[in-house]
Amino acid sequence: MTERSTRTAADDAAAAVVESFGTAGVRCVWMRGGTSKGAFFLAEDLPSDSATRDDLLLRIMGTPDPRQIDGLGGATSLTSKVAVVSPSALPGIDIDYLFLQLGVDEPTVSEKQNCGNILAAVGQFAVETGLLTATGDTCQVRIHMVNSGGIAAATFPVRAGRPVYEGDIGIDGVPGTAAGVLLSFENTAGSATSGLYPTGRLSDSIDGVEITCVDNGMPVVVAQARSFGLTGYETHTDLAGDAALLERVDSVRRKAAQLMGLGDVSESSVPKTVLVAQARDGGQVCTRSFIPVRPHTSIGVFAAISAVTAMMTPGTVGHDLTADWPDGLSRVDVEHPSGHLLVDIDLDATSTPPHVRTAGVVRTARKLFAGRAFPRL
Repeated sequence: MTERSTRTAADDAAAAVVESFGTAGVRCVWMRGGTSKGAFFLAEDLPSDSATRDDLLLRIMGTPDPRQIDGLGGATSLTSKVAVVSPSALPGIDIDYLFLQLGVDEPTVSEKQNCGNILAAVGQFAVETGLLTATGDTCQVRIHMVNSGGIAAATFPVRAGRPVYEGDIGIDGVPGTAAGVLLSFENTAGSATSGLYPTGRLSDSIDGVEITCVDNGMPVVVAQARSFGLTGYETHTDLAGDAALLERVDSVRRKAAQLMGLGDVSESSVPKTVLVAQARDGGQVCTRSFIPVRPHTSIGVFAAISAVTAMMTPGTVGHDLTADWPDGLSRVDVEHPSGHLLVDIDLDATSTPPHVRTAGVVRTARKLFAGRAFPRL
């Protein structure tokens, strides 16, 4: 049997799509959002079929290849991300934002989670591409996060109808300063699961490790660093080089995923794992996170929001670390390997189940280039 005879009509159609984009390219804006960066596309510029779209994006990003040498990807999960943006049909909502996490050395495309960092640049992208018109000095964009169904509002400065990127706000993990982007979130609880605490319990035990499974914008497994024999202050290099630790983290998160109703997550980037320890650099809590198994050089926005939400609830893993937090604290300083992240959470922990009123964070963003991206043929 020849190779040609094993191909289907769908294979031929997909190949034709890739070839057409390989010749003409596809409009793309490369942007940094928070401590991540990725390729931003208008939905109208990509194939409507999700499988064909994903194949095209993998070729654009250079996946699978640990160096992503033949694509735009930066050889880490933080730089192998895609935002797909379109006008929203929802009342009172400006745009729809679909986040796609692409693998680096594995040809995977996941839409099972949000990305709060990339979200920080979505509003500016909509203005840059003419989806929205900005007037005055400040623009607020209401965004439907397609992955979870949640709603976010992004507020950023504009001048003469264009986003302003220069400013005096610094965030750890990004050199220099830029204009601040205020992100506020609605309806984030149960973003990919049945609720804020998807196992129905505030704590569970897996492989001898006490954990809390929480989903306030992203499914996260929270554990004390000491439960893994760690101080919680290890460097990124230390964590990345500990194969036994990473295997154990993956085992716990896979079993936790079953309890959360997520099924087999061996090929999924969620749930994430966040290890917590006593703060030691002026913050409220020190964290080490994994995405999903590789250690994070900082911490994701929704991972931080979910972990802190859990810590605020009595009976959860890590709640004991909040004993010296000021009463009524809503802005929490989260320490991570690259510095600090401030998150704002308004949680009613007295209700059953606990109710998240709002969550928010301040990030920065910047346009890096605009042009056309060409996939590997």
